[in-house]
Amino acid sequence: MNELIDRFLQYIYHRHSQSEKTVDAYRRDLFQFRDYLLSQGIESFEEVDRLVFMEFLASCRELPDGRVAKNATIARKLSTYRSFYHYLNEYIGIQTNPLVSIHSPKNTRKIPEFLFLSEIQYFLETYDTSKPVKCRDQMLFTVLYACGLRVQEIVNLTWEDIHLQERFMRIRGKGDKERLVPFYKDMIEQLRHYKLFFWEKTAKHTDAVFVSLRGKPMTTRAVQMLMRQHAEEIGISNNLHPHMFRHSFATHLLDNGADIRIVQELLGHSSLSTTQIYTHVSTKKLQKEYEKSHPLANHSIKG
Repeated sequence: MNELIDRFLQYIYHRHSQSEKTVDAYRRDLFQFRDYLLSQGIESFEEVDRLVFMEFLASCRELPDGRVAKNATIARKLSTYRSFYHYLNEYIGIQTNPLVSIHSPKNTRKIPEFLFLSEIQYFLETYDTSKPVKCRDQMLFTVLYACGLRVQEIVNLTWEDIHLQERFMRIRGKGDKERLVPFYKDMIEQLRHYKLFFWEKTAKHTDAVFVSLRGKPMTTRAVQMLMRQHAEEIGISNNLHPHMFRHSFATHLLDNGADIRIVQELLGHSSLSTTQIYTHVSTKKLQKEYEKSHPLANHSIKG
């Protein structure tokens, strides 16, 4: 069983994602499946029938702390097991597939949280940039919002990735997929100032754009902590997290008329459906503005 899992994980890595995080997620799901089967005295994936798999799925619903797993979690696990049995059928010659006719639970996608432009501006403008470290923090979160980056992408960003004259950044996203993201003209001088004022005096043996006070590349955890600290200092909700800047980037572009396929490209989404969730945010904003502004929305016509 372990050998088949290992072979499948190598297949996933080389043929599809080339992402260690994706492979780790598949590995966890498959080890959970393997351990359940062994606990039931089943020592081969070929022995699994629909009933056994449904019982396993029911066990996945029950979390150790007494809570029930979300539909999104179960849907993700089912995706793993479908891919695994497809591999076993196509490449190993196993005939059985216990997932035939098993459907994923419906998943109500959560509308992403975002900030209004005035809130973003307030967040960025309340740094005391006369202090080098605050200059770094402002630049960090400016790039995060201006380019719609994931937090992992911004800590991986190097000076070699930034093309100042052409005004674009080469971003390595999920699965090491590259995309080009433009930035506005004023950021050229902002980046040059940051580099001279903080980076050149602090960075040690690294080309990472954003470094800690020790001169080492920043971590995602440090970025999250810095955002929470500044939000608390200026009185913004302490639920703020870096991905909200990415959500805001997408929402603001769509609100201002950007083509959804362009936004998809800028975000690095492989599927348009992933980007389309941001149109729901814009639709909600439109509805709110309509109800606030249209005369008939607040005054019904009496017959």
